[in-house]
Amino acid sequence: MPQLSLHSPLGDLTVTEEDGVIISLDWGWVPTEWQSKTPLLEKAVEQLNQYFDGEIGDFDLPLEPEGSGFQKQVWAEMLKIPAGSTKTYGDLAKAIGSAAQPVGTACGANPIPIIIPCHRVLAAGGKMGGYSGLGGLETKTALLRLEDALPPEQQTLDL
Repeated sequence: MPQLSLHSPLGDLTVTEEDGVIISLDWGWVPTEWQSKTPLLEKAVEQLNQYFDGEIGDFDLPLEPEGSGFQKQVWAEMLKIPAGSTKTYGDLAKAIGSAAQPVGTACGANPIPIIIPCHRVLAAGGKMGGYSGLGGLETKTALLRLEDALPPEQQTLDL
């Protein structure tokens, strides 16, 4: 599977492609001999760089994360949350006819974080909830700060 790594403000990231779609984004750097510069991976890296530079908020990439039907339903709902906005686990649960806890579990299993914006999903009352990416809540806060989407009660946090 072709992979391509990039440096980001959150640390090194690696994007993986399979059969012309993005299947994962992972923290860490893949050895140079394992990397491939396919047109899709170059586009993904370019869009990630634009995102971190504040030039774009949402991504335009073909995605095919591996997961259960329920997980894919949750991830599809997360993709509807525009940059600069947030929803709660309860909001997503209501939209797909589920409960908040399994939605949270599906968010934590997201194999394409940042691009599928699980960081835009908060707990009830604007609380941060969790984040499974490297750095946990500090990373989630940094992403929301980048998008100017921190809830008012979180604005003063210095993480």
